[in-house]
Amino acid sequence: MSGASAQAPEFLYLATRGRRSGQPREIEIWFTEHGGRYYVIAEHGDAAHWVQNLRADDRVEVRVGGRTFAARARVVEGATDRDLRAAVRALSEAKYGWGDGLVVELSPTARKA
Repeated sequence: MSGASAQAPEFLYLATRGRRSGQPREIEIWFTEHGGRYYVIAEHGDAAHWVQNLRADDRVEVRVGGRTFAARARVVEGATDRDLRAAVRALSEAKYGWGDGLVVELSPTARKA
C-alpha cells in the first residue's frame, strides 16, 4: 500500500468535557503510542484548558486513524514516572522533532462502534 492511507496518523482527536460547562471539547493534537497506550504532550502544561478539563474528569474520547474509543487520561508526573516521561518525549522528538511539555497518557477503556 502506498500514499497517505499507508502512513501512520499524524494527529489524534481528544475530546474532554468542559470542567465548568460540561460541554464536549475536542482538540487535534500530535501523539505517540507506547505500550498499548497513547501519549500527548501539552506544550503549555497545566495552563492548557484541555489539561484542566481532564484533571477535573479523566474520562475522555479519542479518535485516531478511523477508530474512536473511550479512554482514561492521566498526567504522567512524579518520580515514579520519570522513565516513562523520558521515553514518551524521545518518541515525540523522533516523530515530530519536538517533545517538550506536560506528558498525558490516554489508556483505552472500551471501543465504540
